[in-house]
Amino acid sequence: MSLNRSQFAAVFAAVTVTIMTAALMAISPAPANAAPTWAPAATAKIHPGTMMYTEGAQCTANFVFTDSASNVYVGYAAHCAGTGAATDTDGCLSDSLPLGTRVNFTEGGSLVSEGTKVGSGTLVYSAWDTMDKIGTTDANTCAYNDFALVKVDAADVGKVNPSIPFWGGPTGIDTDGTAAGDRVYSYGNSSLRAGIEPLSPKTGISLGDSAADGGWSHPLYTVTPGIPGDSGSAFVSEDGKAIGTLSTLGLAPLPLSNNIGDLAKELAFAQQHSGISGLTLVNGTEPFSPIL
Repeated sequence: MSLNRSQFAAVFAAVTVTIMTAALMAISPAPANAAPTWAPAATAKIHPGTMMYTEGAQCTANFVFTDSASNVYVGYAAHCAGTGAATDTDGCLSDSLPLGTRVNFTEGGSLVSEGTKVGSGTLVYSAWDTMDKIGTTDANTCAYNDFALVKVDAADVGKVNPSIPFWGGPTGIDTDGTAAGDRVYSYGNSSLRAGIEPLSPKTGISLGDSAADGGWSHPLYTVTPGIPGDSGSAFVSEDGKAIGTLSTLGLAPLPLSNNIGDLAKELAFAQQHSGISGLTLVNGTEPFSPIL
């Protein structure tokens, strides 16, 4: 079959467009990683309140985070990966396990057994490790910046939900601290409570912030105080915003109180120094409901 001049021009143009389109597709950047698909809140195995074991040390997950590459992280206390005694609370004077240390997410554990492993991850950021490396000297930052991130293994991301069990949320990040009498909410169940599930949801009141610590810490009382194993637990405000993460048990001058590190400051420090691009808190898929 022969083609006249106009037919040939039409065919040539069509072929040229096809070749150019294919070339552009070949050199175009790959699409951004898809956002994580969260497990249903009711069946998720990894969530705020899940137990985390680091070389035998038991702690509690606080919040879920993502980055610009859609990796998923779970936060807990930096001292959970510390190598010193339980009384070592100054992150600038305490050593940490190295980044790359493996961490297990478990259920049904105890102080002598990790229980059933439901997932794994890798320690990728520790405020303690970072403050040591960059030479942090501010006393309040050293004392209260007790925050670390575990990157969830890709195979276990589908088990994660960012909602706080029982309460729902978080609904964002609190940036204005707490006043005396403000209600706070948390969720966690150290193995020292023998697995009594009704003790997992906690509510309490703030004792009021002190200007002396620069807003890094919020002392508070809960109906049952945070105890060993609860370290790292999430705390949210009356409107479900993330206030902080459980760090220490107060002995004096407020016995059986707890101190929580300010999440806004902890996260800002991590965003500046972790090297994780686009690190951000993930809001819960379930609405916050502060009703017992």
